[in-house]
Amino acid sequence: MNGVGGAAKEVVDRVRSIVRLEVELALLEVKQKVTKIAVGIGFGAGAAVVAVFALGFLLAAAAAGLAEAIPLWAALLVVGFVLLMTAALLVALAKKSIAAGAPPLPEEAIEEARLTTETLIHDGR
Repeated sequence: MNGVGGAAKEVVDRVRSIVRLEVELALLEVKQKVTKIAVGIGFGAGAAVVAVFALGFLLAAAAAGLAEAIPLWAALLVVGFVLLMTAALLVALAKKSIAAGAPPLPEEAIEEARLTTETLIHDGR
């Protein structure tokens, strides 16, 4: 009986080790996806700040254009549009980064756990 008990204990120990490794894999995968989402949120926040500055420049340009009607307002418009293009670029980067990390599920770890379970079930027969 000791041989069977020892073998059973070894199987249990190996299963625990496999489960522990799969949990570590899942945590690492979730961490990577959450990091990508956080970067995307950062880009989005940057885009919002730049858009506020762009609006300020566009309003200043409109005011300068109405008040003076000289080339100063054209320069301010160019700066405002450059800021808007920067905001558009940041929004595109934010969307890409958020999409790369969403949803923050450990898909690879789940698939690995499924394959391990199938292997254990089929080898047990």
